[in-house]
Amino acid sequence: MEYLKRIADAELELRLEAFGAVQIKGPKWCGKTTTAEMHAKSVLKMQDPDSRDGYIATARTKPSLLLKGPTPRLIDEWQVAPVLWDAVRNAVDERQMKGQFILTGSTVINNSEIMHTGTGRISRMSMYPMSLYESRESNGTVSLRELFDNPSADIDGIASGLSVEELIFAACRGGWPASLHNMSDRAKLMIAKDYVDVICDEDISRVDNVRRNPVLARLVMRSYARNLCTLAKKTNILKDVSVEMEGTSIKTLDDYIEALEKLFVIEDIPAWNPAIRSATVIRSGNKRCFIDPAIAVAVAGLSPEALSVDLKTFGFIYECLCMRDLKVYSQALGGKLSYYHDRYDLEADAVLHLQDGRYALIECKLGSRDIEAGAEHLVELRDLIHAHNQKNGYAQLRLPDLLIVLTGGNMAYTRHDGVKVVPIGCLKD
Repeated sequence: MEYLKRIADAELELRLEAFGAVQIKGPKWCGKTTTAEMHAKSVLKMQDPDSRDGYIATARTKPSLLLKGPTPRLIDEWQVAPVLWDAVRNAVDERQMKGQFILTGSTVINNSEIMHTGTGRISRMSMYPMSLYESRESNGTVSLRELFDNPSADIDGIASGLSVEELIFAACRGGWPASLHNMSDRAKLMIAKDYVDVICDEDISRVDNVRRNPVLARLVMRSYARNLCTLAKKTNILKDVSVEMEGTSIKTLDDYIEALEKLFVIEDIPAWNPAIRSATVIRSGNKRCFIDPAIAVAVAGLSPEALSVDLKTFGFIYECLCMRDLKVYSQALGGKLSYYHDRYDLEADAVLHLQDGRYALIECKLGSRDIEAGAEHLVELRDLIHAHNQKNGYAQLRLPDLLIVLTGGNMAYTRHDGVKVVPIGCLKD
């Protein structure tokens, strides 16, 4: 099976050059181990059923024995024996060499289980399911990095070959590498469905060894799917869940959401709160989001056929897909995603901040009819920031470096107001 190069490859190489060890964190089945193996010289798989008990026993008595081998040495699912974290940190200190270890895992470990954070020794990086460019469905003719470096770049006439039907299928299938194998479309769609089943029936309880109800886990995820890419409050999600699971408390809901976050299933988008309006005007709640749009599709029981005649619902799925791809594409630039929304309904679906202070205001609009409204929001928000700067000379806010409407359409162009209209099927890192 051909290895499809990941955007995370370059980041992993750079971190191995700079640090003694690198931890890759992210959801199950997103390709962490496969990518790490491409860079490793030896591999230790802690969940190998033939050796797991022996590995755990060794970790209890002398964990340094598990670290022996050609470097970089990959320790897959290291959290099975959390003591390995401190063993790796200690080995890095002793060896005083870069690129010694790669740690991969699909759950967040409680900090109380490790003695030292590993700061300066173990670098952390995230990995996501595959973007459309990595799965070779985006032609990559528009580079996010190049747009930031040259905002006046001519993109007029650049075209995407991705139809709406193909975009819907890609979102329903998700960015799981296993779903790109040579198989029928029905089989590809089964990957996300099985992922949801495993999360609800097994992993939700295994993540921290707390017994949880699979039915309630599915209800929480289904409510998230119904409220995908909205600012739904937890009280509303609780009300939704309680219709079928009466007696569920907010404390229980918080526990299930926290477990799903530890499993990298849920990754909400935080609010951006610039000082351009009163704090009471700007929404500050999280935008509800899954790590991959296919999770929402699977848990809600949707299908490409159903979404092709319900483009309003698909609009929320599409926005989740855009969030996933933006996270992947901006990784090397240190990108962080937030959103802006105020009570006057002025919004930006995504605010992409780079490490160097540059940022883009982005609207995700599936169809061409919505592009105008999205562009107007972006221009109005830019003008609001400009007006704030003129009024408050002592508290200048940086103006956005880019205004982008990400569309499911086919043609890229720059509008007269400077807004870049970019098909998601053209975008790359």
